[in-house]
Amino acid sequence: MIYSTEVQHMCPVAKGAYHGPAPIPEEGKWVQAKEIRDISGFTHGVGWCAPQQGACKLTLNVKEGVIEEALVETLGCSGMTHSAAMASEILIGKTLLEALNTDLVCDAINTAMRELFLQIVYGRTQTAFSEGGLPVGASLEDLGKGLRSQVGTMFGTKAKGPRYLEMAEGYVTRIALNKDDEIIGYEFVNLGKMMDAIKKGTDANQALEGAKGHYGQFDGAAKYIDPRHE
Repeated sequence: MIYSTEVQHMCPVAKGAYHGPAPIPEEGKWVQAKEIRDISGFTHGVGWCAPQQGACKLTLNVKEGVIEEALVETLGCSGMTHSAAMASEILIGKTLLEALNTDLVCDAINTAMRELFLQIVYGRTQTAFSEGGLPVGASLEDLGKGLRSQVGTMFGTKAKGPRYLEMAEGYVTRIALNKDDEIIGYEFVNLGKMMDAIKKGTDANQALEGAKGHYGQFDGAAKYIDPRHE
């Protein structure tokens, strides 16, 4: 280490007591984090790209500074799906610091990684006060049994009004309207449930019908419309 002439000619002054950094909550413990391996936690974060054409929700499960689990969910940009595939390989096994300084292919994913880093190193994780944290694999609970992201896609125009295209329950097939043409319910297909049935050998049409459900005052509506074609 090189010292300037001014520092070399200074007289030494004792520093006094050293109390270390303020402790942060991690998985039910208070930790004085001094190195990256002192960091543990499970949390979520959202990132976006410069043109804000797409967004990423990133979920990480960090144990002793190492990313043991990652869930990458992307929205709004076709290229991001391929970036997410690569990021799911890149992130696993890296330390938090490595991941922060690694190109995760898509800026939205990079930004999400930055936001998560800030949460985790400041002790603002979902598991800050949960003893032992969450097991590896916990992020899949966010997806539910169909292992699909919770997606809401709606479209509306002043001229023709709103169209429900996809809800958390599934792909919307019909919208129910009352006599005043107001939306009072919808029919949906749970795509995860339908594909599971098809994989088990069920006829596609039968699987489609079996995966259907409806919400609101769907039965007895005055009119039903296909949100994509009417």
